[in-house]
Amino acid sequence: MTTPTTTPRRPAARRPDPRRRAARGRRALLGGAVLGPAVLAGSLLAAPQAAAHGAPVMPGSRTYLCWKDGLTSSGQIVPNNPACAAAVAQSGTGSLYNWFAVLRSDGAGRTEGFIPDGRLCSGDAVVYDFSGYDLARDDWPVTHLTSGATVEFRYNKWAAHPGTFRTYITKDSWSPTRPLAWSDLEAQPFYSATDPPSVGSPGNEDAYYHWNARLPSGKSGRHIIYTVWERSDSPETFYSCSDVVFDGGDGEVTGIGPGSGTPTDPPTDPPTDPPGTPGMVCTAAFRSVGGWSGGYQGEITVTNTGTLPINGWTAHFTFANGETIGSLWNGSYTQSGPDVTVTDAGWNGALDVGASTTFGFTVNAPAAATELDPHCMTS
Repeated sequence: MTTPTTTPRRPAARRPDPRRRAARGRRALLGGAVLGPAVLAGSLLAAPQAAAHGAPVMPGSRTYLCWKDGLTSSGQIVPNNPACAAAVAQSGTGSLYNWFAVLRSDGAGRTEGFIPDGRLCSGDAVVYDFSGYDLARDDWPVTHLTSGATVEFRYNKWAAHPGTFRTYITKDSWSPTRPLAWSDLEAQPFYSATDPPSVGSPGNEDAYYHWNARLPSGKSGRHIIYTVWERSDSPETFYSCSDVVFDGGDGEVTGIGPGSGTPTDPPTDPPTDPPGTPGMVCTAAFRSVGGWSGGYQGEITVTNTGTLPINGWTAHFTFANGETIGSLWNGSYTQSGPDVTVTDAGWNGALDVGASTTFGFTVNAPAAATELDPHCMTS
């Protein structure tokens, strides 16, 4: 089979090769290519993992809208929507505090043949348990759209990365009463966007990539818009399901909040009522301690900047010049290519509001130390 030059094809399972970034569609190809981005994990896991860097907010993904549905003023997660409640019962509230983390650090853009049928919405993720969002239900929060209309897509950039977004739509034969399979998706993405413009500073809900796309024509009723974000500087890949209904809507959302049925107005630009900080939030800051020929020492300080105590944290950063970790203390780490993930050491995982902890490391570097841009997630 020859690889098409103009029509994307979805690559088959294979060993990740971050150098290959050819556009692909849904069907598996021999010697396929890539698609992806993402972040976080730790050496407590059997294989290198990734972190949390974003998710669709228009139309909203399952994890994003369930987070909106259940987030209380105290920062706790108390789902109202029955599908969201079932997902949290299976996957825990950590899946919503980290709604932007549905990813595979080893994804390399792979889809069919890599992510099993029935696990598309969770991305078969291993850093956090998102399996509850694969549940086959017809009562997920839903965004109301008009078939054939041009809409502005928005994808949160909890951390910014270059890459390509590919959006697929389910076939008319798909039913929400069965787990989503690759055969349920149309063979080709209806839109792709590479390095689209963005607004806002990474690390908050109001920062997002955006692009205009024409929705598929001839669609009616409930569907899933499936998005794959391919990071071009790393094998990390994000996967997400956005439940939509084609009924002449203009981006209204139903199924979130008390009552879980009252339409919610589509996003404004800029938002008229910016959301508050989630209850469990952490930040990470890098400092270079010293250097020598062929390496340097650095440290990263993790701070609880939320409104609730946290019981664990994961930090992620990406090297730019082929660096490798020589040693690390006060945490456990994994490195996959340029991506480094650090989890707490157990004794320093619990942080009260405003409290901080620091881990240090040495780096084998072919060039002078460069500023790192670490990101933090609670666990």
